[in-house]
Amino acid sequence: MKTKFSLTIAAALLALTAISYGQAGTDVKNAADDTGKATKKAAVTTGHATKKAAVKTGDATETAAKDTGKATKTAAKDTGHGVKKGTKAVGHGVKKGAEKTEEVAK
Repeated sequence: MKTKFSLTIAAALLALTAISYGQAGTDVKNAADDTGKATKKAAVTTGHATKKAAVKTGDATETAAKDTGKATKTAAKDTGHGVKKGTKAVGHGVKKGAEKTEEVAK
């Protein structure tokens, strides 16, 4: 009788052990699946954010290029205007100097 009871207990423990190992394997598989899904979602989200950032960077670069072009055009106009005024002033000074030189030479 004692032997039958011991064998029954041993069989029950073996069955429970197999079930518990089976459950642990299922839990590990489910965790791996969840991790895979989370990784895929993170990759898609990161890719979307990177694409969006690249588009915004391109737009900002285009705007900066336009603004730089406008500023360069304005600076060129201002420089040209300054050179024109300076040339007139130098020409006027040279003319006066020539007149003074002519008066002294007489």
